[in-house]
Amino acid sequence: MKIGFIGLGIMGSRMAANLQKKGFELVVTNRTRQKADDLLAGPARWAESPAEVARQVDVLITMLSTPDAVSQVALGENGFLAQLPAGSIWVDCSTVNPSFSRQMAREAKTYGIHFLDAPVAGSKDPAEKAQLLFFVGGDAQDVVVCQPLFAAMGRQAFHLGDTGMGASMKMVFNSIMGASMLAFCEALALGQSLGLEQKTLLDILSVTPMLAPFIAPKRSKFESGQYDTEFPLRWLRKDLQLASESAYEQALPLPFLNLAKEIYTQAMQAGLADQDYSAIYAYVSGQK
Repeated sequence: MKIGFIGLGIMGSRMAANLQKKGFELVVTNRTRQKADDLLAGPARWAESPAEVARQVDVLITMLSTPDAVSQVALGENGFLAQLPAGSIWVDCSTVNPSFSRQMAREAKTYGIHFLDAPVAGSKDPAEKAQLLFFVGGDAQDVVVCQPLFAAMGRQAFHLGDTGMGASMKMVFNSIMGASMLAFCEALALGQSLGLEQKTLLDILSVTPMLAPFIAPKRSKFESGQYDTEFPLRWLRKDLQLASESAYEQALPLPFLNLAKEIYTQAMQAGLADQDYSAIYAYVSGQK
C-alpha cells in the first residue's frame, strides 16, 4: 500500500515518520519542502503538488491546520481530489468541524473516493512516540483497510460511526482541553495572588485529582515561563471557534466555551499565538 501524506508540521512530520518506520512507502508534499528533508532521506518520494501526490498513492492522509487549508489542497489549483484513483481512500486527520468533514465526504464521493475523518488526540510527544488516539468517522470497511496505518501512528483508533463523528469527538475533546487548561491556570494565578508559592500549589495539586493528566506534563513550562510549542495556542483557539460554530449549527448555547475562546483570542493578541497553549497561564497571571 503506497501512502500519500500532505502536511508536515509538528504533528504530520512525526506521523509520517512513524509510517516510514513501519515500512510504508510514502509520497509527500508540504508548503515548505525543508520540513520533508528527514523523510526524503528515509527515503520518501517528494511531489511538487497535492495532485502529483494523488496520482501515485492508494491512501492519502492530510494533516493540515484549518478547514480552508484542507479545502485548498483537496479542491484548489493542483488539488488532489480529482487525481486520486477511483476507490482510493482519503483520510483527513486535520482538526475540522463535523459539517466540513461531511462536505468533504460529499466532494470525495463525486470522484469515487472513500473518505474518513480521523482527527487525533495528542500533541508533539505522543505523535513522535506513535501514541496518538484516532477518532474515526466513515465506512467500517475503510477503517479496517486503514487500521495498519492507525496502528503505525498511534496506540488506538476509535471508530465512532458515520462521516463526521470523528470530527465531532475531536470538538468535544479539545473543548474540554482548552476550558480545563484555562480554569487551572486561573486557579493557579489566584493562589499565587493570595500568597501561596507556585511550587507549593503545584506540589499539592499534583497529588490530588485536581491536576488533570494532560496538565501535569506542563509543569516545567509554568515554572520556567518558557512555553516551547507542543500545540500552538493559535490552533487551540481555532479549535474552540470550530466547536462554537458546531454548537451554533445545533442551536446549542455554550457560554463557557465561547468565553474561553475569547480569552485565548486575547492571549493571541498579546503575542502568545505561536507559543504552547499552556502559555495561557502567562496571560491570565499577568506575565504577558
